[in-house]
Amino acid sequence: MTQFLGAFNDNLFKSALVILITFHLAELYDVNAQIMITAVAGLFILPFFLFSSLAGQIADKYEKSFLIRIIKFVEIVLMCLTAAAFETMHLWWLVFLLFCMGTQSTFFGPLKFSILPQLLNDEELVAGNGLVNAGTNIAILTGTLCGGLFILSPLGRHYISAGVVGVAVAGYAASRFIPLAAPSSPKLRIDRNLFRSTWEMLVYPLSNKDVFRSIIGISWFWFLGSVFLAQFPSFAKDTLGGDEQVSTLFLVIFSVGVGAGATLCNKLLKGRVSGRYLSYSLIGMSVFIGMLYMFSASAPAGEGLMSVWEFLRGPRAAGIVFSMFMIALSGGLYSVPMYAMMQRMTPESHMARVIASLNIIDSLGMVLAAALTALMIAAGMSISGIFFAMAFINLLMLPLTIKLSRINYD
Repeated sequence: MTQFLGAFNDNLFKSALVILITFHLAELYDVNAQIMITAVAGLFILPFFLFSSLAGQIADKYEKSFLIRIIKFVEIVLMCLTAAAFETMHLWWLVFLLFCMGTQSTFFGPLKFSILPQLLNDEELVAGNGLVNAGTNIAILTGTLCGGLFILSPLGRHYISAGVVGVAVAGYAASRFIPLAAPSSPKLRIDRNLFRSTWEMLVYPLSNKDVFRSIIGISWFWFLGSVFLAQFPSFAKDTLGGDEQVSTLFLVIFSVGVGAGATLCNKLLKGRVSGRYLSYSLIGMSVFIGMLYMFSASAPAGEGLMSVWEFLRGPRAAGIVFSMFMIALSGGLYSVPMYAMMQRMTPESHMARVIASLNIIDSLGMVLAAALTALMIAAGMSISGIFFAMAFINLLMLPLTIKLSRINYD
């Protein structure tokens, strides 16, 4: 619940800020909206590069539930300041506070996954990771939708201001119920040299090839997912002729699909940590991406943009919705065992630092995904063509999943 509320608040804030910049603040402050939105996205990710090494060391050295409560209290303070910035429509304060929220999320990230192996039995690890992943995706979806819907209403700023503070308080209240989790490395000396500690943290997983493979596998999931999520608005409008509601529908389908895949994973594995279905789920993603391409490549664009109901009545809607749902379901079935395998193979003394290195590589992967997509668009590829290319690129991960599936985790 603490993770769900934190992810919801992050996306409530980000979504409201992006919409506010697009429709009001860019004109008010005489700035380019697209450049400002790109900068905002980058500023939220930047702390993961800067502070993940420090966050991982702190999470390993100190008792985790206490750290979580401190971080959640800091969130309340930041959200009170954010509420004031929304009320006064102060762009630069909002941008700075978003960077602060990214920093807060950076310090929370290693804690939320490293605490699971300490609180759960081995047979509960897959279910626990599945619940966290499913809840996170639902939180991202609902936070994004609420931010976009409320900020444009007549009293939108007041709703968002009250919402971010209220959710932060609820998150702190939820954190009070987290059981104690003993420090993993209480004698660890924290290296305050961020560059040196970041390099050492990234190099450490290389000493265990299977841990490193699982990190690469998880980062690939976020790489692929970011390509799709970033292009949904353009895919809906330019390829299918749909309006923003159609783009929102795709976001809902994707989030629900990943959650369904995470739930299905636990049912299939019956609580065992296993890579048995990794290769099948990876191939499934590529197959269903190919199906999405076939259903959408020749989709006729009308004179005006279709509403979501007009789109759903179209002849290709069922195939597109089914393909998209199955891509996401395969992704959920793929990602959850990866997290559980990484946790099982990592020594408890280094758990939080390994997860911090995962956060850095995840962030780097999403930046590379944006750069690759931009290059493909610059080369003249259509959005459906980019998706189709990703179906083949995705299969490059097959040797990695085969190796991980052969490991006995019992």
